Amino acid sequence: MANHKSAEKRIRRNASRAEINHARIGRIRTFVKKVEAAIARGDQAAAGEAFKVAMPEMQRGVTKGVLHKNTVSRKISRLAARIKGLGA
Repeated sequence: MANHKSAEKRIRRNASRAEINHARIGRIRTFVKKVEAAIARGDQAAAGEAFKVAMPEMQRGVTKGVLHKNTVSRKISRLAARIKGLGA
């Protein structure tokens, strides 16, 4: 239980930030799922378009501090490799 005014404010702020961060991560997952669905269908063009939309969203997660930069870099690299593999 918070005993100071600043601690009470911090609790309120943490709750609101957690809600925002949760929504942001969910949004990123949705974009990635669209790319993976296109890959599963074997549609390289659709996967490429979905990937172009998903990449900035993933990078935004890094700048907002909800994901680590290496995590996003790894995921982007792996998705790009899978899309490239569809053409072969």
